[in-house]
Amino acid sequence: MKGVILAGGSGSRLYPLTRITNKHLLPVYDKPMIFYPIETLVRAGVNDIMVVTGGNNAGDFLRLLGNGRDFGLKHINYAYQDGAGGIAEALSLTSDFVGNDSCVLVLGDNILEDDISPFLRNFAAQPSGARILLKEIPQREHLVHLGVPTIENGRVIRIDEKPRNPGSPYAVTGAYMYDANVFDIVNTLSPSARGELEITDVNNEYIRRGSMEYDVLPGFWGDAGESIDHYMTVINYVAAHWPRQRHPEAEE
Repeated sequence: MKGVILAGGSGSRLYPLTRITNKHLLPVYDKPMIFYPIETLVRAGVNDIMVVTGGNNAGDFLRLLGNGRDFGLKHINYAYQDGAGGIAEALSLTSDFVGNDSCVLVLGDNILEDDISPFLRNFAAQPSGARILLKEIPQREHLVHLGVPTIENGRVIRIDEKPRNPGSPYAVTGAYMYDANVFDIVNTLSPSARGELEITDVNNEYIRRGSMEYDVLPGFWGDAGESIDHYMTVINYVAAHWPRQRHPEAEE
């Protein structure tokens, strides 16, 4: 299984912090934000990873991450997204890298506490299709700003973006698993009203085909790019609950 991390976008919701840098390079407690999704994949045994970025700071990722030595990797692949074409468009840039394999996609601003290995095993046991990770969000005022699934008889029957009346108490997190058919689906999409290829449209097509499954995350999930307030919520949680990393360079 290939790993894909999307780290493009303008980061406008974190402005002016992102005026001169990519949001995924901002610190989350004692590490750059981009470290967390890479660690999520590596902890789950995914070692063949591509980072998709864009904008004026793309070169900073290479300087920061190199070939992935800090994560025990021998190599990290990179792709460049020219402009803000959406998550699905960014995913399409990885088609040659993923090939006929399956992939797990993690958004670069999503911080997941759980080891996702069990969910990857669940996905591997599927004959085909896709799998998404959900998180229960008790606060309705937060849920209405997220992607929300409607679930009937244990199946996701649709996903709505920013619904006025959420169909469940769950949010779709930024972690998705897809078989190789995902690229054919992306190629059929038309841009949304905001001019982007939407990952929700990809997920709804898998739902239409009857091949979408899901798991619910028990641990913390935070979207550090959602707003300044949520960025600070993520930092405070990580500072209180994550083990502090030892960086020898900082002790010199």
